[in-house]
Amino acid sequence: MNKGLAACTMLAMMACNTTDQKKEGTSDQTVIGAPEVKIENGQMTPEVLWAFGRVGNVSVSPDGKQIAYTVTYYSIPENRGNADLYIMDADGTNKKQLTRTAASESAVAWKPDGKAIAYLREGKLWNIAPDGSAEKQVSDIEQSIEGFLYAPAGDKILLVIPTKIEKCMNGDLYEDLDKAKAYVYDDLMYRHWDTWKDGSYNHLYLGDVKGDKVKTVEDIMPGEPFDSPVKPFGGTEQIAWSPDGSVIVYTCKKLSGRDYAFQTNSNLYSYTLADKQTRLLTPDMPGYDQNPQFSPDGKTLLWSSMRRGGYEADKERMMMMEWPNGQMVDVSDSLDASPSSLQWTPDGKTIYLTAPIKEAYQIFAFDVASRSFRQLTDGNQDYQHVALAGNKLIATRTTLVDPAEIYSVDPATGKGTDLSQVNKDLLSKLNLPTFEKRFVTTTDNKQMVTWVVYPPKFDASKKYPILLMCTGGPQGVLSPSFSYRWSYMLMAAQGYVVVVPARRGTSGSGQEWADAISKHHGTQDEQDLLAAVDEICKEPWADKDHVGAMGASYGGFSIFHLAGTHKGRFKAFLAHCGIFNSEFMYPTTEEMFFDEWENGGAPWDKDNKVAQNTYSHSPHLMVKNWNTPIMIVHGEQDFRVPYSQGMAAFNTARMLGVESRLLIFPTENHWVLSPQNAILWQREFFKWFDKYLKNGDKPKEAEKPKA
Repeated sequence: MNKGLAACTMLAMMACNTTDQKKEGTSDQTVIGAPEVKIENGQMTPEVLWAFGRVGNVSVSPDGKQIAYTVTYYSIPENRGNADLYIMDADGTNKKQLTRTAASESAVAWKPDGKAIAYLREGKLWNIAPDGSAEKQVSDIEQSIEGFLYAPAGDKILLVIPTKIEKCMNGDLYEDLDKAKAYVYDDLMYRHWDTWKDGSYNHLYLGDVKGDKVKTVEDIMPGEPFDSPVKPFGGTEQIAWSPDGSVIVYTCKKLSGRDYAFQTNSNLYSYTLADKQTRLLTPDMPGYDQNPQFSPDGKTLLWSSMRRGGYEADKERMMMMEWPNGQMVDVSDSLDASPSSLQWTPDGKTIYLTAPIKEAYQIFAFDVASRSFRQLTDGNQDYQHVALAGNKLIATRTTLVDPAEIYSVDPATGKGTDLSQVNKDLLSKLNLPTFEKRFVTTTDNKQMVTWVVYPPKFDASKKYPILLMCTGGPQGVLSPSFSYRWSYMLMAAQGYVVVVPARRGTSGSGQEWADAISKHHGTQDEQDLLAAVDEICKEPWADKDHVGAMGASYGGFSIFHLAGTHKGRFKAFLAHCGIFNSEFMYPTTEEMFFDEWENGGAPWDKDNKVAQNTYSHSPHLMVKNWNTPIMIVHGEQDFRVPYSQGMAAFNTARMLGVESRLLIFPTENHWVLSPQNAILWQREFFKWFDKYLKNGDKPKEAEKPKA
């Protein structure tokens, strides 16, 4: 753990903010450091939440003795943040801030020789010595670099560069119409997540490293209208060098238009430097294949693979292949969870990884010879991004009430030690909520993980209003991760008991549990939610007359659905970017394989009984029963669940005379909000629920619809 003067020194460095001078080659904006924030009586507020330093980009030196990482701070007045680069010894001592710039440092990685740390700043590649000296820009190519990966010998490098391949914008099509703003498309996948297709694709460029400088670069995917890494979230974990530097293996989904929209079929491809030949490695594997890694001796290729095509929440298998032409083997069949963050030991005998067990990510060791897993950690925390540092493991760790910090974990005991302690001082000034994991018996007699977050200084002799969280997905691990958008810590600090059930469909309770929600929306999963809140309402401290429910994405579907079925259980609802009309969601989302799988087919296929049964539970069919106040939040740039869903729900509520409020973010999606928008949303959140769950306001009687 960080002790004494070292902690004080680091906090003093992080307190530097807008008075710092910007370095050459950085943005003209001011530097942002740890902000001063007013704390009254230990009370957590949205402003305090946004004062936390956010740890990211952790990278261990090749000799395992040092850790480089970034910390991001946000300025509410400037409505932005920036990340700076830090370093510490692998035991948490000798912390030092290496950069203090107005632009963010990202994609941090040590050079293979350990003599410098590489990172990106404003689309350029930079190096800096571990002592903070000799910072220099080492790339001078015109294009913006989005990612990089050095070859093991350090003599070559792969660069991820957006490359214009297709013409679909007005300036591409008609040069004389330079003031027009339009896109022209002939097929599906014309927008993805939060971005309109502009004809550019992530391409991999092979570069030579001469001294410190990156010299000539060559596109290894010339003319291909495909992305590697795969958008929208893929990074350099989707690329691998062979240990001898002769081969590159990369992830790519080489499909276009309708095929891309309806399939999850990403594959692994090898590119041989000697003959510049590309080879498909994973034929006849219809699901996601990604994240390749070579064993240290180069004789085995390891990667993640989903068996079922079209299903993005299938179990991630650990696949192995004897390189280069051996048989593919699933070595993770004995683990009923999806392994991630795979890390070979230098001797190739063990692979460390994380996997969700009972809705919490734990660290495991996989013995390659016996193909057996051993769980190393336990408890109500999340471990992510495992790396090796000598005989210790380095990982980031969170809980529902603790933001991410860098931990050292002893593989022999599973004991974790907080190394970074970025937020220790700020947390010490707050009255903090507590939380526990409970198991609730469902209506079909299953045991369901349910997280319960209690207000600070919880007193069981008092009464507390209840907030039910309806999780999204519908799949995904409902782990004790720390959220800045849905902060249970912040909610509990306002005096609410927050109930977070891992209802049918969550991915951390085994694959059978995860699969159970597909094609059964709004059925057993809703009964699971109600079972959890009903169980909590039996507690003597639960104010069962003041219960609210909230949710985002599929959780918003749950809210809209509950609004028509809850029969008075709840006094107020909040739906964040929720699905209101499943029938209209199907043709307006972007990755259409998602709704095809989840619903079982198209709404117009009237002979498809499975699909028709799914659509019969669409929330918009139940609005005749709406009579409870509902707040609706949406982002215009949310292309997965288009904002027309939120508008339709709000318009319907108003036409029915139901008390309602609409909050729209016209330039953002619901996953990433600027600081001021995030604080605005959190203030509106509490204003809404406080009105009905704390202040005793009774909803007005719904007006009858007018002709």
